Amino acid sequence: MNRVAIRWTIGDVSSRGFDALALSIRSLTALLPGAEFVVTVNSIPLPEARRRIGSVAGLVDWHASDSQAAEWLRHHVDRNFAEGVAWKLAPVRLFPNRFELSLDNDIVLWDLPPSIETWLNDPESCLIAEDVAPAFGQFSAICGPGPRNSGIRGLPPGFDMEFGLRDMLKRHPVVMHSELDEQGLQVAVINEVKHHVVTLGEVTICSPFPPHVRSLGRSGAHFVGLNSDALQSGGERWVRANWDGWLPVITERVQAASANTSLV
Repeated sequence: MNRVAIRWTIGDVSSRGFDALALSIRSLTALLPGAEFVVTVNSIPLPEARRRIGSVAGLVDWHASDSQAAEWLRHHVDRNFAEGVAWKLAPVRLFPNRFELSLDNDIVLWDLPPSIETWLNDPESCLIAEDVAPAFGQFSAICGPGPRNSGIRGLPPGFDMEFGLRDMLKRHPVVMHSELDEQGLQVAVINEVKHHVVTLGEVTICSPFPPHVRSLGRSGAHFVGLNSDALQSGGERWVRANWDGWLPVITERVQAASANTSLV
């Protein structure tokens, strides 16, 4: 698996957000032995992020991304979004010559989704996750009706994502105001090329607020909202309760995945 690299993005998120990342690291380092693993850190000192992740910190490499946001991209974000300027794209690619799988920190996989296996065997294709509803910000008109989520994004070796992003912004010169605009930008680029989709059956969008679901997918779950310590109308309490309720099950599944892989 030395042709594969896994990349997580994390900032100054809640303690449960770091707990989710720790589980994600533990499972994927077992599921994809031999791959390269790196956590890109923004908004907090890198040593602090390592400390907050706990004992699994030594399983991955660490990369400070605060200075990695491209200048051309900064010209397309407003002041309100400047603090969170598309951290998933800072830098756009870390491993341009490998299959590069990018994950949000609040996604935990305990099995490798079949869609990811298919993508890894198709070097001419990209990868994106399914969502429960379209949410593409200012790119809604060109992204189509298929709901997509950039929390999981895969790029094949040699794919010039930066060119795709810059070209898209040249054709649709918007100033981005939110993460939905950023997501829409990425989806717009990937929609124009061959790609595979990680389905909701494989990885659910898991939260207590519809249209999200409370259930887990066959291979994992994306615990949206977990990173925040303060949601509208006190919603963080319900998000925490959802995570805390599933934590024993998730931990058991991650441990089982690690044990099964160690026997291979």
